[in-house]
Amino acid sequence: MAVRALRGATTLDADTSEQVRERVAELVAEMLGRNSIPHEDLISLFFTATGDINSMFPATAARAVGMGDVPLLCAQELDIDGGTPRCIRVLMHLESDLPRTAFHHVYLHGAAGLRDDLPE
Repeated sequence: MAVRALRGATTLDADTSEQVRERVAELVAEMLGRNSIPHEDLISLFFTATGDINSMFPATAARAVGMGDVPLLCAQELDIDGGTPRCIRVLMHLESDLPRTAFHHVYLHGAAGLRDDLPE
């Protein structure tokens, strides 16, 4: 099996713990489901959040939906003029026999236009 990486992002309507939990759960579930990734194939998840998200670590939200046995890390996203506000991104590392081109990256809510060059 090869190590592969899958990208995803979502945005919040408001910086609340409830919204972080909801959107991270939705994002992770969509990434796993859309790509038929079994939990045991996960290696790690690396989250970033824009500086306007202070209510909760995205990794804490991921642990709440069953990712507690997967190594998780959070960092602050770069503060770029014109960047997408209240945005959480994730880089999911996994093992797979599939080619890199077989994966479907997931961009939800206000993050939908971040990478429109990638296949759905």
